[in-house]
Amino acid sequence: MNETTGNGRSGDGQAGVTPPGLLVNLQYVKDLSFEVPGAPDIFVQMKQQPEVAINLDVNARQVAQGSFEVVLSIRAEAKSAGKAAFIAELDYAGIFTLNNIPQELVEPVLLVEAPRLLFPFARNIVADVTRDGGFPPVMLQPIDFLALWQSRRQPQAGGANPAAPPATA
Repeated sequence: MNETTGNGRSGDGQAGVTPPGLLVNLQYVKDLSFEVPGAPDIFVQMKQQPEVAINLDVNARQVAQGSFEVVLSIRAEAKSAGKAAFIAELDYAGIFTLNNIPQELVEPVLLVEAPRLLFPFARNIVADVTRDGGFPPVMLQPIDFLALWQSRRQPQAGGANPAAPPATA
């Protein structure tokens, strides 16, 4: 049991200390693009559901003391019979405040936990924009952001992948 001193603080010296945590201050669409390069012909020529390739990236940058912008970038490119059906690009961002996070945990918190919180909202936007564009909605499967972060930290065989720039924290 802790004793309380005359100044209102507990005897263990922990009063007034903010527990470690990640605070979501704001979420927003930073950039959104959807195009159908072959419209209207692609709709007439398309006989089956298009094949969709998904690329995903996460970046973070400090915007103020203890506050960071984390951007989840998603690109969905669909092809039907070898022709581009649609291209959807979304940069979905959030401003996060880190409270008493140890320095060695800042990068994984920003590049694993923060995008995990942003993902459901970005997934919904991609599904809506592709559906509203006249195609079946692209339903992104859950992403293992921990595995993504770990794969970027390990040196790849044959050198770094120039197509995947390292995330910044």
